[in-house]
Amino acid sequence: MSNQKSINKDLILRERLALQRTVLANQSTFLAFLRTSMYFLIAGLSLKNVLKIENSIVIEIALFSTSVIIFIIGIFNYFKHKKSILENKKHIGDYQLEYYE
Repeated sequence: MSNQKSINKDLILRERLALQRTVLANQSTFLAFLRTSMYFLIAGLSLKNVLKIENSIVIEIALFSTSVIIFIIGIFNYFKHKKSILENKKHIGDYQLEYYE
């Protein structure tokens, strides 16, 4: 019986560590969206100074719009996965090992 309890504790610890890795991966993904959004923003800001293109305002607006869209998608993606992670966190240790019964 004590062997089963130690196995349950090991499984719970593994699940908690797996969820922590998932949280870190979610944060890393959000930062990647943020970084990409900033690249588009900086490209839009520096386009006029680097390239002498007439009517570059259209390209700048497209880059700014893309930056905002990527940022919004990143925020939405982060909170969607955060909610899913929190729902799974409630179920840690709330199961029975069927192969021991």
